[in-house]
Amino acid sequence: MKIIKKLYDWVLHWAETPYGLPALFLLAFAESSFFPVPPDVLLIALAISLPKKSLKFAAICTLGSVLGGMLGYAIGHYGYETIGKPIVDFYHGHEIMEMIRVKYEEHGFVGILIAAITPIPYKVFTIASGMFNFDFLLFVLASVIGRATRFFVVAGLIWKFGPAIKNFIEKYFNLLSIAFIILLVGGFLAVKYFAH
Repeated sequence: MKIIKKLYDWVLHWAETPYGLPALFLLAFAESSFFPVPPDVLLIALAISLPKKSLKFAAICTLGSVLGGMLGYAIGHYGYETIGKPIVDFYHGHEIMEMIRVKYEEHGFVGILIAAITPIPYKVFTIASGMFNFDFLLFVLASVIGRATRFFVVAGLIWKFGPAIKNFIEKYFNLLSIAFIILLVGGFLAVKYFAH
């Protein structure tokens, strides 16, 4: 845990440098395939320091995360045994991988989307998607929707309410994610129901 705390502090320090934006992009990219600290930490710090640029920060974070997710997919697809498996082992993610496979088989795109938004380690999701040979375009679409939702909700709350919302986001982030998934999946099911 000490090394994670040091990494967390190291990530946060970038918010106080002129390199905050490139660091946010690189962090989001790396976290999608191997790095342990989520980009939300730096996103929140940057957004609180410049609330009017919150949505720009969310866009950069989303772009980095989705591109990094493509790398994670490639690791799972082409190099699972040599690169992907040690990463999944490090995060104790084998049960999560099985859950992702089952959700994909049962629900297809919606299953991928649920995995992209929920607080499971995104890197395990990207590697699993490549290993299980999920449809790449659906994977990218789910990643764009899922990651953009995650980052834009956080940035949007800070843009609207300012630094006062920080504690609320940190305390209820997982609950907000779950509530959004319920609404999103409910919307998909309603559209499917009324279309037939």
